[in-house]
This record gives sequence, structure tokens and C-alpha cells, in this order.
Amino acid sequence: MAGMSRRDWLKGAAAVLAAGRHSWAEAPGTALPHARPPMGERHFTSVAVEAVITRVRPGIADPALAVMFENCLPNTLDTTVWPGSFEGKPDTFVVTGDIDAMWLRDSSAQLWPYLPLAKEDARLRELLEGAIRRQARMILLDPYANAFMRDASAAPLSWSVNDKTEHHPGVGERKWEVDSLCYPIRLAHGYWRQTRDTRPFDGAWKEAGWTIVRTFRAQQRKQGQGPYSFQRESAIPSDTLPLEGFGNPARPVGMIFSMFRPSDDACIYPLFVPGNLFAVVSLRQLAELATHVLGDAALAREAETLAAEVESAVDRFGKTQSASLGPIWAYEVDGYGNALMMDDAGAPGLLSLPYLGCCRGDDPLYQRTRQFVHSAANPYFIHGKAAEGVGSPHVGLTSIWPMSIVMRALTSQDGPEIRQCLRWLRATTAGTGFMHESFDKDDPAKFTRPWFAWANTLFGELVVRLGAERPSLIATRLD
Repeated sequence: MAGMSRRDWLKGAAAVLAAGRHSWAEAPGTALPHARPPMGERHFTSVAVEAVITRVRPGIADPALAVMFENCLPNTLDTTVWPGSFEGKPDTFVVTGDIDAMWLRDSSAQLWPYLPLAKEDARLRELLEGAIRRQARMILLDPYANAFMRDASAAPLSWSVNDKTEHHPGVGERKWEVDSLCYPIRLAHGYWRQTRDTRPFDGAWKEAGWTIVRTFRAQQRKQGQGPYSFQRESAIPSDTLPLEGFGNPARPVGMIFSMFRPSDDACIYPLFVPGNLFAVVSLRQLAELATHVLGDAALAREAETLAAEVESAVDRFGKTQSASLGPIWAYEVDGYGNALMMDDAGAPGLLSLPYLGCCRGDDPLYQRTRQFVHSAANPYFIHGKAAEGVGSPHVGLTSIWPMSIVMRALTSQDGPEIRQCLRWLRATTAGTGFMHESFDKDDPAKFTRPWFAWANTLFGELVVRLGAERPSLIATRLD
């Protein structure tokens, strides 16, 4: 893999697998495979998760949808977690799937749907505790990194070896993304709210909380560009940063600069609006933990003060005007009055704002933004023969991300819209019974990332939620 970019490697792996699965796309209605690993080959089995599968599955009338749910919900536990111990305490390494590295964002999102079950499963609770502890150590190693290696002394991922940035052993890739420090707070706060277990919140976790606040402060760039820069020799412009690695200019207005998006593509304007809205939520969650768990009033005060400042700035500078809809959230801004009007399938994105707690689903500003996201005005809203949904510059202009279709269903209150999303998802697994990173809008047999655990678990979360809140939507077969 020396000299090969992450994107090239993933496309090659996907092409090999897709070639062998093409017949599935040509045979709609063919039964999907029960594709979980055999019991003895699963990395981890949770009695609580298995009980949910047993409880929810009979309420799913569509056979293919039921198989997809059974495959996808436990996929993170089945295939991507390595439970262990570090200094006598739980330690959990979580890969994204087909990349042997742990992303702060992906690992948090992969484990999120299991939090409501942690109270009733001690082993699952310990697994989650191990991930929270591991993430704290990762943040302390390098708060500007997005991905980390299994071994703390390991060299970076092959495509990152020659990056022009600081290098720390154990860091897989060093792309600075605001959401990379938001997601671990979300996971830790959600764990505490569900279990009231305070064991993960030791001195290391407290110091990680302070590190997050200090990093966000530095990346407001009020006193200059700050310590982070990044450049990569690449034919793909979105893999590197201009202006000696500090990114395109933006005015320091109180928002947090993010050099990369959740897709790991470089921002055009570095004031990334969904990431800043997510940071407001995360900082307030950190303040709550600091108050009620850590006993650190100073951290709580710092986190709340910063949250209020970012919230005011993004409210003032993070909106733009749609000619047909009126005021909507921009995707990126520069503080000078320029705004990028698009959405990307990665979360946080504009579509996922209520899912991440950034606003109410019925908020008028969000609803107008959501209309924009699912319209031709969004250059990455893609309509094809197989489905429609949001894509990403990360994979080109003809590919839809299943994650965006799942997120559309998760943020919808409209029953027919949700069922249509389920139809699209059912029709685009290329016969695998799993989600992928993306698929071709006209031919789902052409897809990227055959093993992408975040999308799988997110789909499982959707079905569990529908089973609990709107069971009638899955109680009849899809047309």
C-alpha cells in the first residue's frame, strides 16, 4: 500500500468484492443472506443486543428488511471490537471495518446504539467503558488527530506516512476535524446518562476534557493561526490544505476552525457550520459531566462559556439565504460573508442536526434547510434509478451514501417518507444484506467499502427506533 491513498485503496477493495456480487443487483427479490459470522468467530456477543434482535425481528414483516436488521445491528460487536485491558482497567479498540485503525468519530458512532442496553448487560457496559477510556488516551496523545493505531508505538496509516504535520507514534492520520472531539463527549455523556456509572471518568478523562476545551479555543484562531497545519502530496485537492497547511482564510468570529469534514475531505471555508453546532451541544454535555461527575467547576465554567460564544457566533455567521426557501443553515462559511451551500452525507451534516441534538426536528430553520438538502439546489443531492439521497465529494457525483438515507428516515416524521427510505435501503445492498459507504445511483452493485460498520449499526438503530416508536411502519411488507 506504499504510495497508495486511502481513497484508491478503498475503491480497489470495493471493486473486487462488487465484481463477485453483481448478479444480486440484477435479481431483485432474491433472498438476502444471513451474513453474521459464526458464533465462535464473533468478536463480542451481548445478551442484551441479542435480546433486542429477538424482540424486534418478529415485528418486521418484510423478509429482506428483517435479515438486514439481523445482520447490521450487531455488526460493530460481531466484527470491529477488540476488548482488553490497560493498566488493569477495561480497554476497547474499535476499527471502522475495512481499515485497521480507530477513528474517534466512527468508533463513537458505531457504539452509540448500544448505550440504552448497557444497564442490563455488564459485559457490554465494560466494553463501552473500555472505549471511553481508550478515546481519552487518544485525545491526550494528539487532539488534532482523527484516527489512531491499535499499538501506541505504531507508525501511521500507509497513506499518512509522508504527511507534512507533527507525527506522534500511535496516530493513524492527523486531519483536524471539530467533530473528532465532539463524538467522544457524546459517547461518554450518553453512557453516563444511561448507566450513571462514573468509573470511566478518572483523571485521564478529566484532562482529556480540558484538552478538548483548549484545542477548541486555539482553533478559534483569535491569537493567530494556532499550532496545527497539514499538507499531503496528493493528486486529490481535498486531501491537503492550502496556504502552507493552515487552510483557506477565514475571519476569527468566535466559531471553531475545522480543516476537514467528517468525510475526511478538506473544508473549502474553514468555519464548518454543522461541526460548530455539534460543538455547542458537546461542550454543554462536557459542562454537565464536569459538574456532576468530575467535580470540576472550572472546567464546567470554561465549557459553558465557550459553548455560549460559539453558539452566538454560528447563529450570527452560520446562515445563508436560499432564493426559494429563505434563511437556511450554510454548510461552511468564512466569516467574511461567503457561504458554501451544500450538504455532505457525513455526520455532522445539515441533515443530521436534530439527530445529534443540535436542534428540534420541527425547528423552522432546520425544516427549510432539510428541504434544501433534498433538492436540486444541493449539488450533492443525487437522484438515480436505484434511489435518491445525499452523496459526497469524497466519492464523486454519481454515488449515494446509505447513511444519508438512514439519516433522512431518522429525522423524518412522515410515515410514507420513512417507508420509501426503507425501500431504497433494501434495494441497494447489492445482495450483501449490509450497508456500504456509497453505491452508484443507477447500479448498486458498484459500491465502496464492503465493510463499513458505522452505516450498518446506524441502520440497526433506525429499525430499533421504528419498532419502539412507530411499529406500524415495519409491520407490513414494503411494496
